[in-house]
Amino acid sequence: MNVLLLGSGGREHALAWKLAASPLLGKLYAAPGNPGIADEAELVALNIDDHAAIIAFCKEHDIGLVVVGPEAPLVAGIADALSGAGIRVFGPSQKAAQLEGSKAFTKELCARFNIPTGAFGRFDNAEAAKAYIRQHGAPIVVKADGLAAGKGVTVAMIESEALDAIDACFSGAFGGAGAEVVVEEFLDGEEASFFCLCDGKTALPFGTAQDHKRVGDGDTGPNTGGMGAYSPAPVMDAAMVERTMREIIEPTMRGMVEIGAPFAGILFAGLMITKDGPKLIEYNVRFGDPECQVLMMRLKDDLLVLLNAATDGQLEHTSVRWRDDPALTVVMAAKGYPGTPEKGSVIRGLDAAGKTGAQIFHAGTALRDGQIIANGGRVLNVTATGKTVCEAQAAAYRAVDVIDWPGGFCRRDIGWRAVEREKA
Repeated sequence: MNVLLLGSGGREHALAWKLAASPLLGKLYAAPGNPGIADEAELVALNIDDHAAIIAFCKEHDIGLVVVGPEAPLVAGIADALSGAGIRVFGPSQKAAQLEGSKAFTKELCARFNIPTGAFGRFDNAEAAKAYIRQHGAPIVVKADGLAAGKGVTVAMIESEALDAIDACFSGAFGGAGAEVVVEEFLDGEEASFFCLCDGKTALPFGTAQDHKRVGDGDTGPNTGGMGAYSPAPVMDAAMVERTMREIIEPTMRGMVEIGAPFAGILFAGLMITKDGPKLIEYNVRFGDPECQVLMMRLKDDLLVLLNAATDGQLEHTSVRWRDDPALTVVMAAKGYPGTPEKGSVIRGLDAAGKTGAQIFHAGTALRDGQIIANGGRVLNVTATGKTVCEAQAAAYRAVDVIDWPGGFCRRDIGWRAVEREKA
């Protein structure tokens, strides 16, 4: 089977690496891809927003499955365009992708189907939103309603910070994503990422991870798209997974069928494990980045077989096997991130880092004059496994320390919660 993978980040490099190992695979194409993905797939200069061009390419190259990496094409309806042209696609419809495309849509679905989440208000003007904040006080969370590349969320510990976030949204800091805002209750507890492979009817648990959103060590500084992750998340034991399925995932799947938007693809629940149990922070409709990288390191089964089962509505009789060893990934970012990253700096030592046993996934790289350069905010995902999180962490940082890139930086404490648990 020929497969076309859409996207160009670290998540897509991890997916390409795993898909390339499948005996079912004929040829793997990636659009637009990156220099790391080029080791696994043939790169294609397609604009992933151009549905007609993607359809034409699929027909010309006998593509048996399109795997959509990022959220923006899904929210823009790429899955509908492909399936309408008779091309199999892994990823939700435009209507189902509203689970990520609109925070308000998800909050209202939770309210309608009694899915545990924080209390919230939705607003299309700044004054009403500010009045709600003054009424409820801080800490409180402000979110741009639409897609903002992981940057439209402010966890405000003081009221003035929340009011500033409202001004930022309505002044266009996040473009159209901030035309409406959701203001919600601050949830206290431990965050976890929970994934399910879905076929419209069945949701199959597909691993847990814990992400590190803040840019600095000790979870300090502004939020980012994610500075590192590890899997599995210790807080998501078997009982918590079962409870999350029962209270959050299954009512969501039923609710989506009821509103005429059955969900097929990967459902990524961002959870807060509170003293009252799991609560939904938000949904994403694609693999997490960098969570995908650690999940692919641990997945025993053939990814292509699983994606085919989800696409064909055959998950009811499918199971997933995982390696016991934890995996951990460290994001190396360009200086300036999450503000304006410095692009163009040369990265050396990647081959040597790979020889330590770590897997180096390219996220924001480009090739210039035969050299790998930084071409984004989050640039590399240095990923390793070990018998314990401590071991995986040590292995990942050994590889980080071999990479010669003065223009980059990383957090030095990825996995700290799990490491503390192990030491205790």
